[in-house]
This record gives sequence, C-alpha cells and structure tokens, in this order.
Amino acid sequence: MIQDYILHTPVASFIFAITVASSIYAFSNPEILGRMMLHPYSIQRDKSKAYTIFSSGLVHADWGHLLFNMITFYFFGFALESYFVAANGSVGHFYFAILYIVSLVLSDIPTIIQQKNNPSYFSLGASGAISAVLFGFILFEPKAMLGIFMIIPMPAYLFAVLYIGYCIWASKNSNDRINHDAHLFGALAGLLITILIHPWIIRHFIDQF
Repeated sequence: MIQDYILHTPVASFIFAITVASSIYAFSNPEILGRMMLHPYSIQRDKSKAYTIFSSGLVHADWGHLLFNMITFYFFGFALESYFVAANGSVGHFYFAILYIVSLVLSDIPTIIQQKNNPSYFSLGASGAISAVLFGFILFEPKAMLGIFMIIPMPAYLFAVLYIGYCIWASKNSNDRINHDAHLFGALAGLLITILIHPWIIRHFIDQF
C-alpha cells in the first residue's frame, strides 16, 4: 500500500514525509521552530522573512496538531493527486504541487495583512493548504461520506457548507488561538485552483446530484 502511494502520488508522499520530519525535528529545537513560524510583524518590516510563509507550513505546534493535519492529508491529499493525474496525465503531479503551494501562500495573506502590526502574533501549521486539498477533493467527490471527528458521518458537500460557515463565524468570534482565516482562505483557494485547472469540474460536481 505505502509503495503504491509513493509510486503513484510522489508529490503527496514527499509533502507528507517532509512535513512530518520537519515538525518532529522542530519539536525538540525551539529555536528552529521560532525561525520557521509565520510572523506577519517581521514580514512587514523585513521582506527576507517572507520564506516563513512556506516554512510555517512544515511545522506544527504539537503532536495532536501534526497528527490531525497528517491524517486529513493522508485521506484526501493522496486521493486528490491521483484524480489530478487521472484527469491530466503525468502533469497532474505538477498541478497538485501548484495547488498545495499556492494555497499555502494564499491562505496566509489575509493573516499577514491583518496582523502586520501585531508583534505578538505567530502562526504555524499546514492547515490552510490541507483545507485546499480537502475542498479540491470535495469537488471531485461531493457525495463521499466523511467521518467528522472520525465518528459522525456526513456527505462531503454538506461538510463543506458547514465548514465554510464555521470558519467565517470563528474568524470573527473565536478566541481559541486557531487561525480560522487560514482555514477559510485555504479552502476557497483549493476550490478556485481546482476549477481553474479543471473547468469541467463544476459540471461534474452538479451531475453528482
């Protein structure tokens, strides 16, 4: 099974491996973790810190954060890359990489703008890009049953609506220190990029109902 994933989904396999390895390494190296975290205040004043837009997606706050993101990526990232390859041939691997990387950047831009004058704000994790992967998958499989919290079954299209609604609400009202804006804009980026690459996906999505 693992060998098949590596053979057929090399980009997803690489992202999975490098994210796990970087996160585990950073757990025991606080100085490295600090350098890799997104810090909008520093980016605003030193453009050389823009690399943290990418590096922050390779590290996580703790084991729970890493485990949740990697489980989500495992179930949907490998599948989405396979769908991209089925639809586009080998260039689908490149398209999947573009979706992940561009979504990671786009998911952080609103946070950078909003927090650029807040020296105490830091953010980390791959949640924005993984939200993009999840929503790209939902365009291909809108009626797939997702296990919310690994327990509650729900069709993917309904989950998408609730997820977007919750992200909008939580962005304005929650004080849980989770970057809900990254989740929201990552999901929207995933939808947009998947549609730009596959304009026919809108008809495919509608035809599932």
